[in-house]
Parts: sequence; structure tokens; C-alpha cells
Amino acid sequence: MGEALEFFGYPSIEYFKTTDLIMEQNHDQNVEDDSWFEEEIDIDLKWSFALNRVLHKGTSEYQDIALLDTKRFGKVLVIDGKMQSAEVDEFIYHECLIHPALLCHPNPKTVFIMGGGEGSAAREALRHRSMDKVVMCDIDKEVVDFCRKHLSANHEAFRNNKLNLVINDAKAELEEREEKFDIIVGDLADPVEGGPCYQLYTKSFYQNILKPKLNDNGIFVTQAGPAGVFTHKEVFSSIYNTIKQVFKYVRAYTAHVPSFADTWGWVVASDEPLGIDAKNMDKKIAERIDGELLYLNGASFVASTILNKTVAKTLKNETHVYTEDNARFIHGQGVAYRI
Repeated sequence: MGEALEFFGYPSIEYFKTTDLIMEQNHDQNVEDDSWFEEEIDIDLKWSFALNRVLHKGTSEYQDIALLDTKRFGKVLVIDGKMQSAEVDEFIYHECLIHPALLCHPNPKTVFIMGGGEGSAAREALRHRSMDKVVMCDIDKEVVDFCRKHLSANHEAFRNNKLNLVINDAKAELEEREEKFDIIVGDLADPVEGGPCYQLYTKSFYQNILKPKLNDNGIFVTQAGPAGVFTHKEVFSSIYNTIKQVFKYVRAYTAHVPSFADTWGWVVASDEPLGIDAKNMDKKIAERIDGELLYLNGASFVASTILNKTVAKTLKNETHVYTEDNARFIHGQGVAYRI
């Protein structure tokens, strides 16, 4: 249990901790009226928001997991204390992750998603009429099972017969498969020390395992962590520079995601030119995608590739290459580094 503390005459507050997950409860009110999720963004920076209830919290073999019902952002998935996805604004992240790469490809039919256990990346890929097969490979069955149960927006995606759900390490799965894919997507948790997936951001992985599994004209895209003025040096610039060592054409792009409390970054790459034109992209969106996109159109994507002066300068001058022995991490720790 927690420790009750008295603060300058205010009612006592009890703290319940699951590693980085903190619930504050006022003893004089109903738990559902005064529970909070608090994320430690850095050693001197936290932010928090009110909860309706905790749907699940626990520790799997690989990571700490929490599925929360929040007042501001709806249902949210938290892994190793870090916000991964929120119901009300996940469309921003997932539209930016999936659609630019598929729209840059002449005729995408097969997609391999590394991670993506909540199902939202698969949902967006399956909206493309050309799609024949989406493989979603997540290491953590517990995450997948709870998201499948609780995230109603993705129920149809999980039932789609074009989806091939695999519980495995994405690195091992790609190594074992003989087939190649038009698109490979990195919908991975952020690299934290002791987390399960930092090795999937390394040059050796991109060069020796991932790239050989792309078809001709194949495209790779990955989430690349915080990309704000004050946070882009954590991992974003390194991931971008590492991918530049492996692929001929590489573009970074960003968007603000409210539930992440920051600007977020993605990197898309190929050995074929990436055609980024607003008018052509709008035409492809209308022709290829079922339903209306809520965030992304041609103009917004082109704008997202134009980085502010500070971030652009860092990316231009970045020299760090991500390796297993010389990795960068965002603030926080995975299960393997906890006592």
C-alpha cells in the first residue's frame, strides 16, 4: 500500500505506485473522483491527468503495463511508465506513422508491423484497398490481449482476415521469415534502459535484418521518439542519423501529439525516391484509403517534413550512430533495470 501524508492542512493523500505509475487518492472522496496518472518525463519534469479508473496494471515478462481510463484522453496505454497511446488523439500518431509510407509506395500490398500491440497501426494499414496482408508482430501477449479486449476502436482490425497476428520478438520473426514486404513499420515502445526493444533501433538491425526483408521499392518507417526543441536530442536525431547510414533516401517528420505533451517524430526511408507532393498525396488518399482521415492530408504531411531551425540543425550535424554498445535512451527504465 501507500503512505498517507498531510500537506499544509489539505486532506491526506495516499500514493499507490506501480514503478513509474502513480495513483493519488483523496481519502475524503470517491477513488474515481480523485485518482491521477503521473508520468515522469525527466528527473525534474512530470505531468499528470485525472483518471476515471484503472482497467489493468501489472508487469509482464517484458515490461510494466497499465491500461487506464482517463477523464481527458479516454483509454490510454502506458508501458514502462511512458504514455504509448491515448484514445482521443491516437489517430494523429497512427495516421502519421502508417499513411505517408504507404502513400509513397506505388502499390503497397504487404506490411510487417514491429510492435503495434494495441492494433491501431494495423487498423490504419488495413484501410488501404490494395492491402493483401498485414503481419503484426508484438513480443508481449499480455499487452495485445488487454488492448484487444478494451480498445473497441480496433475490434474490427483484430477480426480482419488479412491480419496475421504473431507473438514473438520482431527481430527473430523477421530473421525466420523467408518472405519480403512492401512496407516495414516500427511501432515500437521508446528505447529505455532495460526495455525490450532498443536493439530494434540499431544500425546492425536495420542493415542486416530489416532491409533485406524489403521488396524492391520497399519502404521502412519508424516512430522515433520525442522531437521537440528540448527533447529531440534524446533519441530522435540519433535514430534519423542511424537510418541515413543504411538507406539512400531518408526523411524525418514531426507532429504535436497532445497526450504525449510534446512534438513527436517519425523517420521514413527507402532506396527509391520518396515522392512527397501535397496534391499527389491528396489524390492517393482519395483513391486508396477507405474512410476519411482525421489528421493527415497532403499539405499537412509536407508541412510536417519542414523542421524548425533548432531541430533541423541538430539532424544535419548529428554524428551518433545507434548501436547495441552505444545506445541512447529516453528518461526511464525498463523491467530489466529495476530492483
